[in-house]
Amino acid sequence: MSHEIDMSELAECPNCACFNLRKAARAVTQLYDNMLRPTRLRATQFSLLVATSLFGPISVTRLAEMGVIDRTTLTRNFKPLEKRGLIEVMSGKDRRTRVVSLTGRGREALRKALPLWRKAQSRVVKELGQERWNSLQSHLKEVVSLASKS
Repeated sequence: MSHEIDMSELAECPNCACFNLRKAARAVTQLYDNMLRPTRLRATQFSLLVATSLFGPISVTRLAEMGVIDRTTLTRNFKPLEKRGLIEVMSGKDRRTRVVSLTGRGREALRKALPLWRKAQSRVVKELGQERWNSLQSHLKEVVSLASKS
């Protein structure tokens, strides 16, 4: 049994969909994080506040499904937001259900962050061009859909 790796088999790995999507996501996340820095919110936290504001009170399970994120990871991401008083996580009607709500402080943080988010968003759309941006959004939705089928 050989422990050698056939290098020709590795040649296609740099084109890996997962690697390249994650690399793009990290680069875009860094851009948004830098823009949002004055608010002490990360891009991921901003997104959670937006979703909670738009759909809340919302169950952790539903929010995890919407964001295609593991419930445990989502719960861990809530901790700093709870600590800052931006969200509340409470028991739902069923004790097993956890429900997330935006607080007044959370709405204020979102209000302050929105213009900075808009600046980052405008930069991405402007650099790509509206047509390419629309196409990218469409393709990303397709990727999420195909990956969710597994």
